[in-house]
Amino acid sequence: MQNIRQHFPLLSQTLSGRPLVYLDNAATAQKPQAVIDTVNELHASLNGNIHRGVHYMAEQCTARYEAARESVREYINAEKACEVIFTAGATASINLVAFAFGERYVRADDEIVVTEMEHHSNIVPWQLLCERKGATLKVLPFADSGELRVDLLPALLSQKTKLLAVAQVSNVLGTVNPVDEIVRAAHAAGVPVLVDGAQGVQHGRVDVQRMGCDFYAFSGHKIYGPTGIGVLYAKEKFLDEMPPYQGGGDMIKTVTFAKTTYADLPYKFEAGTANYVGAIGLGAAIAFLSTLDPAAMQQQELLLLRRATEQLQDVGGLAIYGNAAHKSSIASFAFGNLHHLDVAQILDKLGIAVRSGTLCAEPVMQHYGLTGMVRASFAFYNTLDEVLALTEGVKKAKKILE
Repeated sequence: MQNIRQHFPLLSQTLSGRPLVYLDNAATAQKPQAVIDTVNELHASLNGNIHRGVHYMAEQCTARYEAARESVREYINAEKACEVIFTAGATASINLVAFAFGERYVRADDEIVVTEMEHHSNIVPWQLLCERKGATLKVLPFADSGELRVDLLPALLSQKTKLLAVAQVSNVLGTVNPVDEIVRAAHAAGVPVLVDGAQGVQHGRVDVQRMGCDFYAFSGHKIYGPTGIGVLYAKEKFLDEMPPYQGGGDMIKTVTFAKTTYADLPYKFEAGTANYVGAIGLGAAIAFLSTLDPAAMQQQELLLLRRATEQLQDVGGLAIYGNAAHKSSIASFAFGNLHHLDVAQILDKLGIAVRSGTLCAEPVMQHYGLTGMVRASFAFYNTLDEVLALTEGVKKAKKILE
């Protein structure tokens, strides 16, 4: 593990005079030196706008941008590179679908289905669509254990259902949802599916063809890449039929005042100057991850989760939320009589970085009758010593606050 950590320079620093214990990986993952070097190289010596110039720097950046698209295609096993759209992040990807799919397919009295455990980014865009079109948003609930009530899904699906949106992994509960099963059930009812992969893609390779989803969204910064870059995978059929989400440069074929024709896929959905530095940096992150053993990474993360769960459960007055049979490396907890923000701030003074609050998932908090939680999220570069530091920090916070 020490060899792995040496690839991530930020992890070696101190915070408040103590070694940094970074346990906020679900919010953003740290960047390996290979990604940092790639981004610095592009800014310092190879910065040329893509798809426009014929000079050396422009052509080099264009080639590397398209190579990054191919890296993403291979990593998620999309059938075609044109099905990979670069966006600003998972939120931008979902908003793109909510607008463009909504314009093409959704009408008054239609229905969109989401789940009770979704991140706000997979709720609000669909609410906006429903308000715009006069459609209805329906919700698939989850049990107190944190598992989706998939048994209730058939009753929610009808001829009015135009799309189902579901998180691959809950950003609060860590639940790994049975998306393959959900996609099969939705497709049996003729309903396309969008999977929010923001918390899933970093924990091992994704196969969108095996999953069968129609749309898959994720952010680069969750998968050890730069911020401000994301991906939307969409089946070519939908991309062909959906109207552009934004207009401008690079998404056009011809422009006259009488009519504009659009560029071929994927550029139809990539208006303006793309974040080519971010995309190439994302390609570097995928190249770095491809040198590692996915099974070993997952084994390390689950070991950390298991140890953290065991230790935190022994802290009096603390409750862990999300006890699904299949979980990702997220442990969210709360004290009945202590404020989550106070706990997180004391942990910060001990050099431990966690997340606190509603975690951009207020319906989850409402389900449990809470105002917020503390979330510790682990990556493969975290250690058992850091899990122990978290547990001791939580105990100290409890003692101080009580």
